[in-house]
Parts: sequence; structure tokens; C-alpha cells
Amino acid sequence: MRRLASVEMGSSRPEESTVPQPRPEPRLWHITLSVAGADAPLKEVRRALEQLAHDHPFLLTSRYANDHAEIRYWEEARDLHDAAAVALRLWGEHRASAKLPPWEIVGLEVIGRETYHQRVAEGYGPPPAVPVGVHPF
Repeated sequence: MRRLASVEMGSSRPEESTVPQPRPEPRLWHITLSVAGADAPLKEVRRALEQLAHDHPFLLTSRYANDHAEIRYWEEARDLHDAAAVALRLWGEHRASAKLPPWEIVGLEVIGRETYHQRVAEGYGPPPAVPVGVHPF
């Protein structure tokens, strides 16, 4: 006959507390960041987005109008939360250096690489960012 050992309340198994959990490997995430605000001269919006692309070389494409813009790029991050956090800081962190308009973020989509390619293959996702660069809507 086997005896049962009692466990005190609040105790944890030692192997759970001493074994570090492996960190996930970074993955690629497709980011679409939408910003909008008061009208700004198209020339200044284009120049600012070109500067942002220079400062952040992973930008694929930007489309713009005088009151809104969409920026698409790939981000490497451990998980969706990290990718979204970086994307949400992009506009604000580069506002002064790129002289971006004082617009606010009005949309954010973060999808994994596999999901992006699956959507494109099925014909209902965002088309590949071609041509790369800064373009008017």
C-alpha cells in the first residue's frame, strides 16, 4: 500500500520555480499603422514620410493624403504584444526627428508572417507592398 504525502498550502513544486522558461524566438510581424489628423500640406507629409522611411529602414511602403497616412512594414518581435508596442511608439518617437504631422494613430493591424502570406494567397489580404516607397493614395 502506498502512503500519500501531504503538501502544505502555498507550497510550489521546486522544479517549477527553479527551471527557467525558454523565451520564444523572435518572429516577423506585418504591421499596418494608420494615422490621421488636421490637414497638412502634401509636400510636407511626403517629405516627413520619406524621412521616416530613411530613419526606419524596414518601412515597406507609405501611402498618404493631406489628412491621413498608412504605413506598412515588417517588425521582428517575440510576440504580438511586443510588435504592437513598438508599432504604437513609431509615430510618436519619430514625430520630431522626421517632422511628422501632429496626427494621432487611428488604426493598427499586426499579423504574423504566416497569416499575411495566407491572406495574400487567398486573395483577401493586403496586397504585397509594391511599389515600395512613399506614394499618394
